[in-house]
Amino acid sequence: MSSPLPDLITLVGVTAFCAALAILSYRRRIFDLSGSLAAFVVGMIIGVCGNVLWLLLLLVFLITSFGATKYRFDWKKAEGFQEGRKGERTWRNIAANGAIPTAIALASFMAEIVNWGDPASNPFSKDIASFLFISAIAVAASDTAASEIGIIDPKVYLITTFKRTKRGVDGGISLTGQLIAFVAAAYTSVVAYVVFAAFNSDLLAGPPTLFVPMLCGFFGCQIDSVIGATWETRGRIGKLGNNFLSIGIGTGLALLLALAST
Repeated sequence: MSSPLPDLITLVGVTAFCAALAILSYRRRIFDLSGSLAAFVVGMIIGVCGNVLWLLLLLVFLITSFGATKYRFDWKKAEGFQEGRKGERTWRNIAANGAIPTAIALASFMAEIVNWGDPASNPFSKDIASFLFISAIAVAASDTAASEIGIIDPKVYLITTFKRTKRGVDGGISLTGQLIAFVAAAYTSVVAYVVFAAFNSDLLAGPPTLFVPMLCGFFGCQIDSVIGATWETRGRIGKLGNNFLSIGIGTGLALLLALAST
């Protein structure tokens, strides 16, 4: 029976990968210094306590976010819709979007430690953890793409009333934003399914691994808009708190669906 603790080769490989990713992210202005350091820490926890393949999904999310952020960036900057000075994120963004995936990795690791002698009794096996991890990443990818690309659509409607509103208003949605939100959630889920099928089929929970995270990712994006139109507009929660909560709700829905199917 193999130990749940990572071997030296895995530890060195994960460290090198996370360090390279953090440096590249800083140099490409994806994160500022604090964001790059936070990304390194999150990557290490996920790679060591979760699974190495999960790091590939983080890379996919990073590339997707970078592309969405840079899309028509000069226009967004001129209109005041850009993130940071050049689109870079800080450690707060990492915390808001990475807290749930990191918690999933830690919970999975602790469950493996506790049930090392009897893995069959583990209530939080790696396939279930992977299922939830994909769902959390799908929510983050869907929301980021919807915000960064949906902002170009001039026809914006408040999600709670469907009345026309201005671009950039909390809770505002558009047809472009909705389409790209679904595409981002679907893209994340398909890539995850292909990666797991190719490298570690034990992490697959069957076809739901493809379709449920896709739907939960899109659902979580809608929750973000609803919270934005209500609590965030009233000052009860900030943008990053909204991100954290919507990812948590989307992942929670995936957990309920996983439990219902067992």
